[in-house]
Amino acid sequence: MTSEAEPATSIPLSLSSVAPAVEARIDALLAAEAARWGQVDPELVPPIEALQHFVLDGGKRLRPAFCHWAYVGAGGAAGDAAVIDAGAALELLHAFALLHDDVMDGSSLRRGRPTVHVDFAGRHGPAGWRGEARRFGEGVAILVGDLAFVYADLLMVGVPPAATAIFNELRVELNIGQALDLIGTAEARRDLSMARRIATYKSGKYTIERPLHLGAALIGRLDELAQPLSAYGLPLGEAFQMRDDVLGTFGDPDVTGKPVGEDLREGKPTPLLAITTARAGARGSELLDRVGSPDLGDDEVAAIQALMIETGAREETERLVDELAGEAVAALDKVAITAEARAALTELAAFVARRDR
Repeated sequence: MTSEAEPATSIPLSLSSVAPAVEARIDALLAAEAARWGQVDPELVPPIEALQHFVLDGGKRLRPAFCHWAYVGAGGAAGDAAVIDAGAALELLHAFALLHDDVMDGSSLRRGRPTVHVDFAGRHGPAGWRGEARRFGEGVAILVGDLAFVYADLLMVGVPPAATAIFNELRVELNIGQALDLIGTAEARRDLSMARRIATYKSGKYTIERPLHLGAALIGRLDELAQPLSAYGLPLGEAFQMRDDVLGTFGDPDVTGKPVGEDLREGKPTPLLAITTARAGARGSELLDRVGSPDLGDDEVAAIQALMIETGAREETERLVDELAGEAVAALDKVAITAEARAALTELAAFVARRDR
């Protein structure tokens, strides 16, 4: 069982071995784009450089890793340009989602640094520019996210039709999940079924299941491997988001790079909150009614954390994470991939379930 006393999780080789080639591809692409558009107007360089820093100055590279190990496990070569480009596309798509998410949530920090919209809003006033600084910052961040989306598309040109279909479905599911999250937050939904649905579509499928499918599609084995990979990817994807929810409420800000209790101030409809609500009864309902209030104080966050522990909601969520990760690993026995890939995916499942950021 995961606990606060556990040491920080280290990055496994199955992850760290994939990242450098993907990062180099992104760096080369965005450096070339900054040089190209800088010749049109030097003021176009900062937004592209912001994207470059946003993608490369942090992140775990989980999505490229799952794509890589499905590709290699199905018979592909680790250094093939197709799987490196696909991994880079997945990271840029992830950047698109995070950049827009930060604007929608009004987040001020990401990975311990000011979010892109906050950064550019801060540049507005000292430069003496016209208009409202907040709107300028948000506008730039949205456009930087849109650029990430387009660059991801460019990296997927020429892939097999099955891979294009998977990438398209991944993008639709990501946006559908974000819509579910916005609606659930606005409606203050606290039911577990809705929370788990959001966990699956907002993050789980596009983090694990679809990158696995993409890797299999790139090597021409999607029809054979789709269902077995889903049996691994779907439960692990849900475990990934549930672990994210725990970190959003109980994580160390110095490690996660985000303020503690941010999900509570935003009123995110997480499984952790749903389980707490179902178990809290009348005694805790008044406190939980404050969830979703931007002015939720640190003392209130601490009280809600205590309630989550007292009701057993945190323990139950962590039990579900472990159970789902175990289900995923068990499913690997039925996936026709190499022993090396199976070992890597087993290692990644453990990392997903126990990570501290």
